[in-house]
Amino acid sequence: MDRSNASTSNAAARSAKSLLECCAPYALSALRVMAGLLFLEHGLSRLFAFPSPLPTPPFLTLYWFAGFIELLGGGLVTLGLFTRAAAFVMSGEMAFAYFLSHAPRGFFPILNNGDSAILYCFVFLYLAVAGGGALSLDALLRRRRD
Repeated sequence: MDRSNASTSNAAARSAKSLLECCAPYALSALRVMAGLLFLEHGLSRLFAFPSPLPTPPFLTLYWFAGFIELLGGGLVTLGLFTRAAAFVMSGEMAFAYFLSHAPRGFFPILNNGDSAILYCFVFLYLAVAGGGALSLDALLRRRRD
């Protein structure tokens, strides 16, 4: 490969990298919205039997609190409002749910049906560290303060 081809190849690689770096905050927002909506759906199902009729738990039980966290936290994360705090609480809920409900049924997550709880736990832990991204109410409020 001659120098001009190597130079062109390096420029293209730098251009692709800068494009990806430019899109990262928006990809973070897309991840936040989708994870929040899916979690919100779990809360709606648990507390209001919509869209899936899960048995409604008795008031102030562990399952009721789980549904409340899923409903409120899912809504906040979807909007990108108080993202870090909500995601941190939801990450903890998923870790708690995994060890309380799934781990006793076996070691391997695919066998104990805990893989989604683990995935939610780490997605929300990432959002607690990274924040809501460029398209969030947190970012809008931060811009207004500055």
